[in-house]
Amino acid sequence: MAAYEREKGRLKEEIDFLQADLAKQKAQRKETPKHVRLADLPEQERFVPLSPTRKQFLDTIKMIAYRAETALAGILCETLSRTDETRALLREIFATEADLLPNEAAGTLTVRLHHLTNHASDEAARYLAEQLNATESVYPGTNLRLVYKLVSD
Repeated sequence: MAAYEREKGRLKEEIDFLQADLAKQKAQRKETPKHVRLADLPEQERFVPLSPTRKQFLDTIKMIAYRAETALAGILCETLSRTDETRALLREIFATEADLLPNEAAGTLTVRLHHLTNHASDEAARYLAEQLNATESVYPGTNLRLVYKLVSD
């Protein structure tokens, strides 16, 4: 019984010590400022604003990407019964895994899209692939024609 009492006392002291340390840490955390002013940051850690030309370049890229997405959404509107689902389906297509298969001999770069969440989405993606294949686009910087298809095709 004496050994049990000694162990209990030792554990109680350890708990008291840890609780005091916890209270000290909480008090220190409350004293820490929630926001850091930019002027208080060291010079090497300060934020560098984008130069106007760099911002304009990035904005141009974003605008081109948005216009391309809008064009793809216009194609998908022809197959979907609810046109408000087109952008959600495009986001799903962009996030889905794909295989890139270059074929120098045939002059093609095949993009094989893996299956989407449901059959209707797969059919819409298949239709989009057919429409994109009809354009016979060439991958920039190469002479490879882009060919889009689903894995099962």
